[in-house]
Amino acid sequence: MMRILAIAALFLLGMAVPAQAEAGCTVYNGACLKLSTNQAWLVYNGTTSYGPVPVSTGKPGYETPTGMFSVLRKVKNDWSIPYNAPMPNSVYFTSSGIAFHLDSIYVQSHGCVHLEPAASQVFFDNLMLGEQVQVLP
Repeated sequence: MMRILAIAALFLLGMAVPAQAEAGCTVYNGACLKLSTNQAWLVYNGTTSYGPVPVSTGKPGYETPTGMFSVLRKVKNDWSIPYNAPMPNSVYFTSSGIAFHLDSIYVQSHGCVHLEPAASQVFFDNLMLGEQVQVLP
């Protein structure tokens, strides 16, 4: 219900634009990420419903993969064992552990997509299991 209200508010404020207008995104429900601009946004019914917001992605040798993925799982307060670091608001979209999560957008990751606090909460609350995540070059 909150998702519908938030999206309705964005439409009423005139802030939503067609997803296709955002960098070639073809997602109908889910999220898009454009690596070349370090931006991500949510898409609902083919329209940008939130964003774009600034992100940071994988550093050299740990690049965030491009392609079409699905949201596999969500963990509110996860912990990265390999990197010994917290991963709040994790939304995983690859089987190798790549996720959107709260972290500094000024530091590159080991492949994950870092979001600022407010954006990580919106992505966590609004991305649902099975929805698409498109990562564009």
